[in-house]
Amino acid sequence: MQHDFHADITTIGSIQAVPTILEVVCRTTGMGFAAVARVTEDRWIACGVRDEIAFGLEPGGELDVETTICHEIRQSGEAVIINNVAEDPCYRSHKTPAMYGFQSYISMPIILPDGRFFGTLCAIDPRPARLAPEAVSMFKLFAQLIAFHLNALEQAAMTRASLLDERKTSELREQFIAVLGHDLRNPLAAISAGAELLLRTPLNGRATRTVGTIRASVKRMAGLIDDVMDFARGRLGSGLVLDRSADEPLEPVLRHVIAESRTSFPDRLIDAEIALNDPVNCDRTRLAQLLSNLLGNALTYGTPTQPIQVRATTDGQSFELSVANAGDPIPPAALGRLFQPFTRGAVRPSQQGLGLGLFIASEVARAHGGTLGVESSPTETRFTFRMPLA
Repeated sequence: MQHDFHADITTIGSIQAVPTILEVVCRTTGMGFAAVARVTEDRWIACGVRDEIAFGLEPGGELDVETTICHEIRQSGEAVIINNVAEDPCYRSHKTPAMYGFQSYISMPIILPDGRFFGTLCAIDPRPARLAPEAVSMFKLFAQLIAFHLNALEQAAMTRASLLDERKTSELREQFIAVLGHDLRNPLAAISAGAELLLRTPLNGRATRTVGTIRASVKRMAGLIDDVMDFARGRLGSGLVLDRSADEPLEPVLRHVIAESRTSFPDRLIDAEIALNDPVNCDRTRLAQLLSNLLGNALTYGTPTQPIQVRATTDGQSFELSVANAGDPIPPAALGRLFQPFTRGAVRPSQQGLGLGLFIASEVARAHGGTLGVESSPTETRFTFRMPLA
């Protein structure tokens, strides 16, 4: 595993408390050298240093980790305290004191909050010392303080990286929506214009039917692109943007959607009851889209011989729009995920589309501060949109 020791040195150097900690360590223990060391399996790097005995290490200086007691502390996770090497039964014959010429030593592990070992806070001196329990407790507190600062700086860096990633992701979202809106619509517009041009020229019956198929395919593709763009805005972006107004009446827009559905499905009966006695502050285009999606769903799944019921009313406080159809009930397992993208209540062999209609309708409802719910029984399935008038 690679370690960025330059980053460790910079991080310790950025902690304003470290120089004070090292000074207090030297004053309290009487030792002339104190350091914050980064210790790994194969490296010992000085990150912060106070040297009053000309030991010769500066930040960035390195010792052979195998020759240090810190290497043993990394393995055990326990502090090592030596008042007098010559009198210490464990360390009087240890190679490290003889190699570096110290008689007193203290080293406390720096353990990050998640349990990772960073290194040590250590001090040495060529003279023996008498470390009181209070000094050891202080040492432990300083090691914990350094660990706290390291964790805080790490979390701050992660937050900055996350914000940067989010910014890049946001740019990708915008680019994705731009591709849909431009690079897909433009060739489709060219195909549509070509079909319209062909219809103005003399054609035989077969060619006319072919051009009609092209126009229908263009219309379907445009609808699919609209659905995917709305999905991208609703799920990947910041939500649908509304152009709300109460200046124009909503009823003609709703009746136009119903008339289009009647034209597209001349064999189906659609009953409409619209009684809007209050102005509705809404995005009329988006509510038309909501109704169109609900009607399309009812025409797809409803019993062909039974009428579809459309009802739109206001009561002074709220606006309510519902679409109901007879037919098989929606399975209970599907009800809970009906408004999720790419989800359908049932699958029909001739079914077209991406399964985004109800998701987009729910996003339109949410953008208006309203709700879109569904109730389904063996006699009727009814989708109801409600929103406050205020």
